[in-house]
Amino acid sequence: MTTGLNFSKIAARSGFYIFDCFEYPSLIRGGHNTYETIISKDPVYATRNEVDLLVCLNKETFELHKNRLHTDSLVVFDEENFQIPDGDFHKLAIPMKKILREQKGSMVMMNNVALAASLSLLNWPYEEIEKIIIQSFKKKGQNVIDLNARISRMTYDYVTEQYEKHIVHDFLPTKNPEKKVVLTGNDAFSLAAIAADCRFYAAYPMTPASTVLTTMAGLAEKTGMVVRHAEDEISVINTALGASVAGVRSSVGTSGGGFALMTEAVSFAGIGEIPIVIFLSQRPGPATGLPTWTEQGDLLFAVNAGHGEFPKIILAPGDTEEMFALTMRAFDLADTYQTPVIILSDKHLSESTMSIPAITLKLSAKSNSPDRGKRISKAENYLRYAKSADGISPLLIPGAPHSFYQINSYEHEEDGHTTEDAQMRVEQVEKRNKKTQTYLQKDFKMPETHGNMADAEIIFVSWGSNKGAILEAQKVLASKLIKTAFIHFTHVFPMDEKKILPLFEAKKRYILVENNSHGQFGKLLREQTGVVLTEKILKYDGRQLYVEEIVEYVTV
Repeated sequence: MTTGLNFSKIAARSGFYIFDCFEYPSLIRGGHNTYETIISKDPVYATRNEVDLLVCLNKETFELHKNRLHTDSLVVFDEENFQIPDGDFHKLAIPMKKILREQKGSMVMMNNVALAASLSLLNWPYEEIEKIIIQSFKKKGQNVIDLNARISRMTYDYVTEQYEKHIVHDFLPTKNPEKKVVLTGNDAFSLAAIAADCRFYAAYPMTPASTVLTTMAGLAEKTGMVVRHAEDEISVINTALGASVAGVRSSVGTSGGGFALMTEAVSFAGIGEIPIVIFLSQRPGPATGLPTWTEQGDLLFAVNAGHGEFPKIILAPGDTEEMFALTMRAFDLADTYQTPVIILSDKHLSESTMSIPAITLKLSAKSNSPDRGKRISKAENYLRYAKSADGISPLLIPGAPHSFYQINSYEHEEDGHTTEDAQMRVEQVEKRNKKTQTYLQKDFKMPETHGNMADAEIIFVSWGSNKGAILEAQKVLASKLIKTAFIHFTHVFPMDEKKILPLFEAKKRYILVENNSHGQFGKLLREQTGVVLTEKILKYDGRQLYVEEIVEYVTV
């Protein structure tokens, strides 16, 4: 994973756009692990099923991925380690173990051998490897740096001399390229939360949300944020709600199983009108399911999470850049509507890496001015749950002189005292429900449309991390003279029926695309707007959608 990320960083520094993803089994050690990177001179949003360069550190890698090779594919391997049969591809045998033995290197350095071979085949300067080696091993001393540098140099030169005719010359680095940052979806959430002035983050480690906790903890001292690794997810969300009541922006992160434990507290946030941002990164269920793979199976769970009726807002970024922008937006919405806001991610988005122009994130963070909603610092005769036309009551942080109120899980009067009065119950339910109408009028965002809706023969409808594969599929279909458009939803709940319906009035071929077996967004769209989508591309094997799968569905 480290070596794959280094490859992506070198590509981004060389002026290219990248998108990568990695796969690993739910094992402490061992199993088949892969790191896939696609590089392009133009923005790229998804990997492909076809593999141009396959680096095999063991025979299993070849056997599992040989069906993805094509006539121009290059396969790098070590004949001393294993043999692979001839095929309709190019075999490049590199004496990786021999190089390590001659330099007295350890087997763990095999990854740097693979990296050097890959860069040599792309005709990228060896100096880029040296920069990465220095950066990676500076804490281990000059001897370690020198050893890795010698091993990498020998490999680089061997490939250059022995396989000159296979070296690719179409991807030469550009001079003074635009500066790009290479981030996963989890990285983007972490940095955006910090930019949004989140002051408290709590989590119990659960793949694929775990790296948010480690990233936040690593930056806690620098940012002044309190980061808590709690004993379980029940403690996680209740601690965060306490921090929110005390006045700081707070968030939690988890996956489906952990979120299941949080749902009672989500209801508490609903009736207590407590702002909270919940990062929910999906993986295949039910139960433990496939812990290290991807799926979009928790959408309806998130929509219906918590007992009773109360407003909540659900946002679903489609890529790393959207993750950054929508995370900052989520904290504003949580404060404005004093209610839970859930950011839906999945393993593919959370752990895939994408290059983004640095200026984009810088401007997005710089322009952010936190909207704390109806927050006040003092009040006379304060009513925490005062009725209002928009359903939102002024929020006074506890501790203001001469002001006292309760926040608990019971129904309450305007001042916070518990009640079982029928009329007061109706008034408070209706007050809370008004928040949804206010949100739809003021803050609901329409889905983005990609492509010409008027000319399109086919219109894809989707949400979340499917965005990248659909955008790339549109390019391929356009080259085949098939006109398409794409409706991409990010504000998935609640939805404004009147605004959305016009998008579905044309007599077109609408295709729902989802990474689950039930077509959950299609069900939600029907519930919220009455739109019924009958044609579907559904994938639920734990893997993300590939561009080729969408193209094949349309063209075959």
